Amino acid sequence: MAELRALVQKVRSKNAGPFWLTIDIFCGSAAAYTVVQPRLDTAAVARVFDKDPATFKRFDIPDLHVIKISLPRPTIQGAIEDRDMHGASWAALVGEMQI
Repeated sequence: MAELRALVQKVRSKNAGPFWLTIDIFCGSAAAYTVVQPRLDTAAVARVFDKDPATFKRFDIPDLHVIKISLPRPTIQGAIEDRDMHGASWAALVGEMQI
């Protein structure tokens, strides 16, 4: 097992509108994508955030060597309870996952 961020080029998270966040995993090469894609479990990502995996959407894009995972924001973007308006901090937790 290894940390996800050690296997890929970049892990990034961002807004996907006021109600969704997207985590982009840029593998950087076909070889890295081939290793990461089957080992990255969407349910395990959901457990990191203590969320229901049924609410997650996953997009595997082999031609670009990218995996995108979208999930509902815990609060509406910009709400007083929103602690990460741009959605940038979510990537760090995914990057630390052991896969």
